[in-house]
Amino acid sequence: MSRWKELPTELHPHVRQLVVRLRRLKDHGGLSMRQLAAKTGYSAKSWERYLNGRSLPPREAVEAMARVAGDEPTRLLALHEIAADRWGQPRAAPPAESGSTPAESGSTPAGPGPEPDEERPHGRSHRVAVVAGTVTLVLAVSAALVLAVRFTGTSGSGDGEGDRGGRAAAPTTAGASRSPVTYSCRMERAAGRWYAGNSRTQDAILAYGHAGPEVAEAQCLLRRAGLSPGEVDGIYGPLTQRAVKRVQKRDGLVVDGIVGPHTWKALREMAPT
Repeated sequence: MSRWKELPTELHPHVRQLVVRLRRLKDHGGLSMRQLAAKTGYSAKSWERYLNGRSLPPREAVEAMARVAGDEPTRLLALHEIAADRWGQPRAAPPAESGSTPAESGSTPAGPGPEPDEERPHGRSHRVAVVAGTVTLVLAVSAALVLAVRFTGTSGSGDGEGDRGGRAAAPTTAGASRSPVTYSCRMERAAGRWYAGNSRTQDAILAYGHAGPEVAEAQCLLRRAGLSPGEVDGIYGPLTQRAVKRVQKRDGLVVDGIVGPHTWKALREMAPT
């Protein structure tokens, strides 16, 4: 269990709630900062800033933390959305009641300020309603995507990382299922690194269930290295995951079956066996 520093007193309660949740996920997974950096693609110094309340983590880092810790990312992303709206706002005292005197509503309180949890019931109810609505909407969209993928007979969850230049695979659409996407491996070498013609990403986060051209790129690189990922179909299945773990073990990386910046570097620079 990590011994965490006390969070800044001026941190907004909504931001504090997100940071505390991220700390618990890290402690639950027993991860060091270096291991967390290796698995998420964000540096250890960045995570120190995020987990000590000095910087708001980007949405992609929050989603990567949830995936690494084996937690459902939906609620965590809803907390992040609310925290992003409140980032930079100081912790404020509750608004004065309608019958309060001028002394009660002054800017300089006579005694200690109220605890963060002492909020008006109406404000708490509104916040809960916003969180619940956001979670419901995200779950509904996720369920619709899963049903569409199953209905069309294509596998892969397609959870995107939302990062320009390093985006995880996008979900397969129903329209695309009429003419399944086919991938080929057109190997070429540039600046000491191998490329297969499907994606030139260096840091996309890929995990079991993802699908898209980035997955096909990784499958081609695995095949070039002499490690069979199965068919090059752009779907991150069990054979692809097993081949990725073999690469990670060979190069002394964290063996978790998740493709991140370090695994991409190993794949693009690895000599064929």
